[in-house]
Amino acid sequence: MSNHVHLCLVLHNHQPIGNFDGVFEQAYQDSYRPFLDVFEPYDQLQISLHTSGPLMIWLAERHPEYLDRLRLLVEAGRIEIIGGPQYEPILTMLPSRDRIGQIEAYGRWLERHLGSTPAGMWTPERVWESTLTRDVADAGIRYTVLDDYHFRAAGVDEERLTGYFITEDDGRLLRIFPGSEHLRYTIPFQPVEATIDHCRSVAERAPGAVLTFGDDGEKFGTWPDTKVHVYDRGWLKSLFNALTENASWLHTVSLGEAINRTAPVGKIYLPDCSYREMTEWSLPTPSQITLDDVTHELDSHERWSDLKTFVRGGYWRNFKSKYEETNEMYARMMHVSRRLADAESAGIDAGQLAVIRDHLYRGQCNCPYWHGAFGGIYLPHLRNAVYQHLITADNLLSNLTGELSGAVQATADDYDFDGLQEVRLSNDKLCAWVAPGRGGRLYELDVREISHNLLATLQRRPESYHQKVLAGPNAGGEDVASIHDRVVFKQADLDQRLQYDRYPRKSLMDHFYDVDTDLNAVSRGEAMERGDFVELPFEAKLRRGSDRVQVQMRREGNAWGIPIVLTKAVTMVSGSDSLEITYLLENLPQDRELHFAIEMNFAGLPAGADDRYFSGEDGQPLGQLGERLDLQHASQLSLSDRWLGIDVSMNLDRPSGIWAFPVETVSQSEAGFELVHQSVCVQPHWLVRGDAEGRWCVKIEMAASCESHAETVNEEQVIQL
Repeated sequence: MSNHVHLCLVLHNHQPIGNFDGVFEQAYQDSYRPFLDVFEPYDQLQISLHTSGPLMIWLAERHPEYLDRLRLLVEAGRIEIIGGPQYEPILTMLPSRDRIGQIEAYGRWLERHLGSTPAGMWTPERVWESTLTRDVADAGIRYTVLDDYHFRAAGVDEERLTGYFITEDDGRLLRIFPGSEHLRYTIPFQPVEATIDHCRSVAERAPGAVLTFGDDGEKFGTWPDTKVHVYDRGWLKSLFNALTENASWLHTVSLGEAINRTAPVGKIYLPDCSYREMTEWSLPTPSQITLDDVTHELDSHERWSDLKTFVRGGYWRNFKSKYEETNEMYARMMHVSRRLADAESAGIDAGQLAVIRDHLYRGQCNCPYWHGAFGGIYLPHLRNAVYQHLITADNLLSNLTGELSGAVQATADDYDFDGLQEVRLSNDKLCAWVAPGRGGRLYELDVREISHNLLATLQRRPESYHQKVLAGPNAGGEDVASIHDRVVFKQADLDQRLQYDRYPRKSLMDHFYDVDTDLNAVSRGEAMERGDFVELPFEAKLRRGSDRVQVQMRREGNAWGIPIVLTKAVTMVSGSDSLEITYLLENLPQDRELHFAIEMNFAGLPAGADDRYFSGEDGQPLGQLGERLDLQHASQLSLSDRWLGIDVSMNLDRPSGIWAFPVETVSQSEAGFELVHQSVCVQPHWLVRGDAEGRWCVKIEMAASCESHAETVNEEQVIQL
């Protein structure tokens, strides 16, 4: 055959910061190692390989023999190492300094450990904005891979997607390869002949073309059912056999070699975009459902092949509005990044800042900042890991600047970029973040000693895939299925566990319920809200004393149409691991009782283990944290996690009923649909009646005490990596 094409196989291997060691190991055994086992004998083939920083560091520590094999293949010209930002952040959510810093940091790591200075880059989740070009080029990168979907969104037709393009920003140039969506769905899910036939058809109409496959390496063994399909049944070996047999016209080369052999197709300026599925996932759920319905209805339309180019989903940054928790992590990350930049400008020792910067970069790992076909933000261990690194970085900065010397501080700023001012109270034990403009809620509570955010919670929301949950499981038939097509339940009766919250799962959320409201209605999110205090703004004042600070918040609202004034204050004392929380209700009726509850939520305290438990007064055990409690006339409740090494206790000066229950979500992951424990909700509640002056008050002491042996990420551990 005289006509030829070049095929670039680009694999992206990744495990996120905070993932379980067993998951890393299983992926290594099922995917990364066996892929090299199959690939090594085929000495005519070249591939480009990207391994994310978290995974590469783990491999260097646990399986150095894998890096030895990579180095030999790199030296032989068989594998081209592709770089990128070190800890796999979405680049568009980072300030320019961190984009460049992450890319350069990983380039140095790869040069030290593999002797390879990368010229190409994997763009995490292929999330692209034109202004990235300048920063990526300034970091020393010459080329990257996006999806052909990006190019179609720019109006490029299928016939021109036969090579790489040049783009430019502020005079900086970058080459971009369009990864083939067609190949993403044939490899490895269709017979090998489908891939070869597709390449042959391109060779016939566009001799000398470059085709690019760029996708997750976990498709080769880690994704459900793929290990048997790819290795046991020999799909990957069959692919490499076919590529070798057709090597006279089908040249399997690296990205760098494709650039050496071919000229660019032309110049392109791409819109803000990602891969097709990501643009759909970033839409608000109702819009996502509408888009899915419309595209299915139009699929049989005679002009659909022309129309679908112009039908697009959403924009990655809107995950920060779709999930309030994403915005909270993002804002926390930006706060640390700004503090680090300020410390660098102030001339603080570069060695100390390098350790802090590594924690910041780890806290930028993208996975818990969004959600699609994988767990993402729904996985508490990933959220907790991000917060752990961000809080550790903040602690180290605070230590350098003297903030942890025993003083207590109170500052106000628009910390979460919502146009309203939030309040930050901090001492050497705790850091509390309060939003007066959002119901006076406590939305982050950091326990410094263990670098843990007790309010890394998640609201239960409708998701578009909940329609599949209601429809029931479908494993996709006998053939191996794309992860996007599988409907598998990891627990029974998940359709009965779909529950939604009207408000975020934060603390100091003030509810007025009907008198007969019970635990079941509250836990299911079905209790009627009779007041207007949960989300509407409070007036706020900051008070500072010699050893304490206080934010006092006041709102003139109503419950059942009765005008009520609610004042609450949060006080932090120097050196204390407790918050003093006081409430005052005024203008209460004296002739009737109102049902008042204060919602608290605590995250990172998992259920289902005997060393994570409730206890009441005098320490009597009340069961595991996944259980439901309906206490009467209680003055104390504690939540303990012996693995994390923390006890969270609440002491009330006015006995109350206390409801406690787990907050669980039904979410989508690689292996199927699953029930995930997100947090524990605790609600003290009272039937309140005004005194002679129409007043009622309560004081709550909330403490977060740690055991000295609790594990945490420390400076020494980071340096060793």
